[in-house]
Amino acid sequence: MDLLGVSEWVLLALAVLVLLPVLFLAGRRRWLSRAGGVFDASLRLTTTTPGAGWVLGVARYSGDNLEWFRVFSPSLRPKVIFPRSITHAGSQRDPDPIEALTLADQRILTMEYADGDSWELAMSAASLTGLLSWLESAPPGARYR
Repeated sequence: MDLLGVSEWVLLALAVLVLLPVLFLAGRRRWLSRAGGVFDASLRLTTTTPGAGWVLGVARYSGDNLEWFRVFSPSLRPKVIFPRSITHAGSQRDPDPIEALTLADQRILTMEYADGDSWELAMSAASLTGLLSWLESAPPGARYR
């Protein structure tokens, strides 16, 4: 094989290595949204540095749970699950000036568990309205099990 043939194979292998993860992430997103109820939501994983710790993700309604997945992850399992029966909406706020650089046109909602743990989710205003409606529409008595 001459040098031109080897370089063509190397370029083909590089193209496959670049396209394979992109195709996987697109297929994963499609798999997550197959049942509907998927929206973009960033989750704050660390609060040690002001304005930092936000991770891009998607959230999906799955029965009585809200499941949050990282966007750039090969995992098919959710990173965080918010059960409707023990989760309630806390305070809402606009992003502070540092957060506004990455969270433009989004609202931040504190999701609080019954045991006192809390997470911050950032999403569009329309997604926030849908999430609040979903949280409030639990069947009667569901929060008192």
